[in-house]
Amino acid sequence: MDQFASARAEMIEQQLRIRGIRDERVLAAMANVPRHLFVPEDQKSQAYRDGPLSIGQGQTISQPYVVALTCELLEIAENGKVLEVGAGSGYAAAVLAQLAQKVIALERLPDLARLARKNLAKAGCSNVEVLCADGTLGCPSEAPFDAIAVAAGAPTVPDSLKKQLKVGGRLVIPVGRSRRQQDLIRVQRLSETEWKTDNLGAVAYVPLVGAEGWSTGD
Repeated sequence: MDQFASARAEMIEQQLRIRGIRDERVLAAMANVPRHLFVPEDQKSQAYRDGPLSIGQGQTISQPYVVALTCELLEIAENGKVLEVGAGSGYAAAVLAQLAQKVIALERLPDLARLARKNLAKAGCSNVEVLCADGTLGCPSEAPFDAIAVAAGAPTVPDSLKKQLKVGGRLVIPVGRSRRQQDLIRVQRLSETEWKTDNLGAVAYVPLVGAEGWSTGD
């Protein structure tokens, strides 16, 4: 018996539906993923709280609502290929794996990449590949992608990620001049040379570090 089942059900109703998440596939994915497997042992009792949690090395596991909103905005098809930038402990990749056929998750910190692989295996996610790499550069060998989710805030939308979208594909990324405050941006590729951008409002993420993001010294 899953001792966290009632907490997860309450999360769906009190954090997601009440805030306007309507995609039933996304809600089912959030309900199916055991978030408590992706948080540190001493924080398992808080796994389904309405907020981010520290996973060490200055990184966090995102608020459940933010993960659900990102998935809904990406409009992922069952046969889709998704790139996630900023795997962290693997939670969002596990949710994406419920929605897509294949997920490539990038994490620049080796210890977190190993943790994500371990957690995803524990959760039974067999369609996720975690790579230790600079996420701002994407994954050219697996491109193009139907959807790209970025779990850290960038100063601008990385060109490499935009160019690795399929035509019709969507990218969701926090963008802002501050390392700690951003706007959530959705970019849709309309053609080989055209993209449409929507601003979904203010968010706060850890900074996206890399060649096309923030530098470690910023």
